[in-house]
Amino acid sequence: MREIVFDTETTGLNPAGGDRIVEIGCIEIYNRVETGRHFHAYFNPGREMPSEAEAVHGLTTIFLSDKPAFEEKADELLEFIEDSPLVAHNAAFDFGFLNFELERCGRSSVSMSRMVDTLTLARSKHPGAKHSLDALCMRFGIDRSQRVKHGALLDAQLLAQVYVELTGGRQIGLGLVADAGVVSVTRPGSAVTIREPRPPRPHEPAAEELELHRAFITQLVNPLWARFA
Repeated sequence: MREIVFDTETTGLNPAGGDRIVEIGCIEIYNRVETGRHFHAYFNPGREMPSEAEAVHGLTTIFLSDKPAFEEKADELLEFIEDSPLVAHNAAFDFGFLNFELERCGRSSVSMSRMVDTLTLARSKHPGAKHSLDALCMRFGIDRSQRVKHGALLDAQLLAQVYVELTGGRQIGLGLVADAGVVSVTRPGSAVTIREPRPPRPHEPAAEELELHRAFITQLVNPLWARFA
């Protein structure tokens, strides 16, 4: 199953009050495995960056001044996410900003039914613990040494690893089935990888194997079991 893990950085907390998305990072995963495809963009919010927000993500008004407006990249973003489920941490916040920006530039909003919230998953799996992205990375032993400040693409990459751990770990697809069949993974624009399962090995020895074993036994000198016969 294809899913998109994403994160946003903004000018503040309230899109209805004039706050805007200034960065978005999206990571594509198939069956909980990163494919290497991603979407990343900075946006000019058309307003000054508040100092409180700048302290969180380090994005300045000057840095964003030559970046495209959200509407210039909206179609490219929608093409990347397609109709896949969207995974985010405290997802209602990111969905709120994303849909505000989409509606603002005349695009259809993203259905909330596509939302997967890792914060909700973490609270359900580890009640009473800390559930920030940093805390979850520490819990699962995920390297966050490069996370000096918030950054949408880096945070999405970290969250993708956290999501895997919250939903079963790296062996999520491991199972014992009577008829495994052909395992295949398909991704747009790439070749199809097909792995044929190994045929089951019979565990009962064949007649030839038994004969070879008996011949081997007869060659042993003073075998241990003969002493107790």
